[in-house]
Amino acid sequence: MIVAASGVAVLAACSSSSSGTAAGSATATPPNAGAFSGEPPSAVASAAESLLASASAAIASASEASAASVASKAAAASAFEASVSAQQVTTREKAASVLSGEPDGGNAVNDVAITGINRQNTGGLHAVVVTIRNRGLEAASYAVQVDFTDTSGKTVDSAVVGAENVPANGTAEPVAFSRQPADRTLLPVVVKAVRY
Repeated sequence: MIVAASGVAVLAACSSSSSGTAAGSATATPPNAGAFSGEPPSAVASAAESLLASASAAIASASEASAASVASKAAAASAFEASVSAQQVTTREKAASVLSGEPDGGNAVNDVAITGINRQNTGGLHAVVVTIRNRGLEAASYAVQVDFTDTSGKTVDSAVVGAENVPANGTAEPVAFSRQPADRTLLPVVVKAVRY
C-alpha cells in the first residue's frame, strides 16, 4: 500500500502500558464500606457517601477517557491513510505493474533513501518517507517497493510507492506505510526500485 506525503498531523500518546492507561497513572479505588463497623455520625456518613459517589464518577470518567483515546488513535490512523492514499491510487497501481516485471532489485535502488516518520504524526502507523532523486538528464518515473521486516529480518508487510515525471535532478517524496500493529518493531528496507 502506498501513499504520498501529507500535511496531516495527529497527536498520539508517546508511551503507554499494554493495558492502554498512561504509564505511572494511579487508579482510584473507593473504600470498602463493609470494612467499617457501627454507625458513623450523620455528617460523616453524608461526607462518606459524597466521597464514594465522587470516586465512582472519577473511575467511570477515566474508563470512558481511555476508550475514547483508543478510538481516537484508530480514527487518526485511518484518516492519515485515507488522506494520503487517495492522492496516489493510480500511481501505485502503475508502480506495482512495473515492479511485477522486475526480477531483481531494479535499476534505481541507489536513487532511493527512506526516512522514518514519527508515529505521533501518523496515528500510530509505521511509515517512511521514500525520497527519490532523479539523477538523470530527463524527467523519469519511478516505482519502489519497501518491505517492513521484523527484528529477525522476516518480511511481515510490503508497500509499493510511485512517482511520475520527476524532473531531471529533482526529487519526489511519497510515503510508504505498514498496517502492522504499532507496538511491533519493524525495520523498513528498499527491496526494489525501478526508473522507467
